[in-house]
Amino acid sequence: MEWTIPGTVLKADRDRPEAMQEQIRSMFLAGGMVRSQVATVTGLEPHAVQNWVKRGFLSSPVDKRYTCRQFCRILLINMLKNALPMEKICGLLSYINGKLEDESDDCIDDTQLYFAFLQVAATYEGEITDHRLLQENIRNSLADYEEPIPGAKERVEQVLEIMLVAWWASQLQNKAQQMLAELTAKGE
Repeated sequence: MEWTIPGTVLKADRDRPEAMQEQIRSMFLAGGMVRSQVATVTGLEPHAVQNWVKRGFLSSPVDKRYTCRQFCRILLINMLKNALPMEKICGLLSYINGKLEDESDDCIDDTQLYFAFLQVAATYEGEITDHRLLQENIRNSLADYEEPIPGAKERVEQVLEIMLVAWWASQLQNKAQQMLAELTAKGE
C-alpha cells in the first residue's frame, strides 16, 4: 500500500519500510544533500531549514551539505511540527540526545531513531489503540540498538512512543480537515 514517507513528500510502499530506508540512504551516496534538495524532499521552505540550524535544532551542514543523520533530524522535526510545538519537539529530542547541535552526546543516532520510527509507523494503517502492542513494536524496532549509557534504551522507547502518538494525532487532524473540506465542497 502506497503512503507518504513521514516528514517527506516521497511516496513509498508502506509494507516495505526497509525499502524506504534504502531510498533515503541512497540520497546520500554522492556525499550529502544541499538545502534546496532537502527542501524538495521535505516540502519545507529552504529558509526553514536554515532557521532550524541557526536556532540550534540541528548541527550546521559541512560544505553546505547535510548528512543523512542531519536529514533524519529534519524529517523528525518536520513530521512532528503539526502535532507539537517546536519547544516540545526539541525537548523530546534533547531528552535522548542532549544538546541538539552537538551530535557527540547523542544516545541514539537520528538515522537509527527515524528508521525505527518508520518501521513502527508503517505497521499502523488504522488507529493506535493497543499501547502494549505499540510498545512491543517499538522494542522490536530497537532490537539492534546498543545503549551508550544505562537507561538510554528506555528513554528512546519513551520518546518513540510519544512521537508515534503525536504523528498519528496529526494524521487524524489532517483526515478531519480533508473530510470537512469535502463536506464544505458538497454544500456549495
